[in-house]
Amino acid sequence: MSVDLLVKKIKEKGNPSVAGLDPKVEYVPQYIRERAYKEYGKNLKGACEAIWEFNKGLIDALYDVVPAVKPQSAFYEMYGIHGEEVLHRTIEYAHEKGLYIILDVKRNDIGSTAEAYSKAYLGSVDIDGESFSPCPVDCVTVNPYLGTDGVKPFVDDCKALDKAIFALVKTSNPSSGELQDMMTGDKHIYEHVAELVNGWNSDTIGESGYGAVGAVVGATYPEQAKVLRQIMKQSYFLVPGYGAQGGGAMGVKPCFNDDGLGAIVNSSRGIMCAYKKGDWKEEQFAEAARAEAIRMKNDIVGVL
Repeated sequence: MSVDLLVKKIKEKGNPSVAGLDPKVEYVPQYIRERAYKEYGKNLKGACEAIWEFNKGLIDALYDVVPAVKPQSAFYEMYGIHGEEVLHRTIEYAHEKGLYIILDVKRNDIGSTAEAYSKAYLGSVDIDGESFSPCPVDCVTVNPYLGTDGVKPFVDDCKALDKAIFALVKTSNPSSGELQDMMTGDKHIYEHVAELVNGWNSDTIGESGYGAVGAVVGATYPEQAKVLRQIMKQSYFLVPGYGAQGGGAMGVKPCFNDDGLGAIVNSSRGIMCAYKKGDWKEEQFAEAARAEAIRMKNDIVGVL
């Protein structure tokens, strides 16, 4: 299963963290932006080419440190077709460097629309008898709040095509509790969703002991993470909220199992924009990102 590949890469690197590639053009060092604008114009194309150079530099600096990267599609979609093209270019380059790719799309719908979303990101499409994979990633995030018929097409493709998904269960944002913390009977909604995840995951368990259906559980809610870890013992957790959102190493510890596995912790701005802190020069953005990724690795491993 795809999750077995993720676990293998985590063990090889000794690092349960993922670098989020969520670029805004203002995150890109000024000298890169100016060079791109000079060649392509100060427009959407120029901005996207600057982002591409930034992403490439980050991947070159990180691929031997982190096991995975997580591009967030919205940060590419907002730049239109040029951004979409750079997203796919980034995915291909990260794969060439041996990285596991988690595409953060949080897609969901029902029936044939859910099937189409799954084909777009996990599966393949038929073009007059020939099959093509539009977006060759290892894993995507999904929104489970439409219920089983919105998730089943993704699970089916995970089984058939050796892919994985992370379903939103308890997210890291401050207002997540408005819905996810509501009580239904004697349980919170996030606990009910966790039980659904268990059901979807039950017949996808790989050699690692984990299944293809994981859960998004925020680092900002460690007490809830303790509860969810007990419910979803064979689901891998994708843990946002470390660093820029205020979550620390002790906050992510409850997301892990006793074997030191079971979770992969995301940092986006903390790594991408590391050069903006301290005495780094713009030209050292990649070096700064690498140093922050190593610091984060040591921070997390130190509490496990």
